[in-house]
Amino acid sequence: MDSIGFQQHDHSHCIAEAIAAAEERCKAEKLQFTPARRRVLEILLEQHRAMGAYEILEILAAEGLGSQPPVVYRALDFLVGHGFVHRIERMNAYTACTHPGEDHVPAFLICRLCKAVAEAETVLDGGRLGKAAHETGFVIEKIVVEAEGLCPACAETAA
Repeated sequence: MDSIGFQQHDHSHCIAEAIAAAEERCKAEKLQFTPARRRVLEILLEQHRAMGAYEILEILAAEGLGSQPPVVYRALDFLVGHGFVHRIERMNAYTACTHPGEDHVPAFLICRLCKAVAEAETVLDGGRLGKAAHETGFVIEKIVVEAEGLCPACAETAA
């Protein structure tokens, strides 16, 4: 399992790379990367945590990019549908994908205190679930793996 979500890194560089990758992919696939879609992705990248749609909407409204829920929900539907963002089922929230454009099975490590989210990659083929599916002829279409606990910063503070 590989995860960089809780490690120190150049966050501004990570945001710039993710936005550039989204722009490039949208251009290549002739997808409309509207200002609202771009800004929603930027917000999720900047916050580096899971956010609810209404939290995102508050920021968009303050910036004059829309104050109606359909604005953010349409942007999130597009971003999730094209793999730029993941929905965290447990929290009814969203987080930016750290591996956009890659076929992967994400697992989420969610801090129960600060709501920071780290995305880790899991391997389906070699795992027990993948083996069980293969043995029974079951075709897995979607997997959601979410683990809740404490990020390193919150664990240190709580100690």
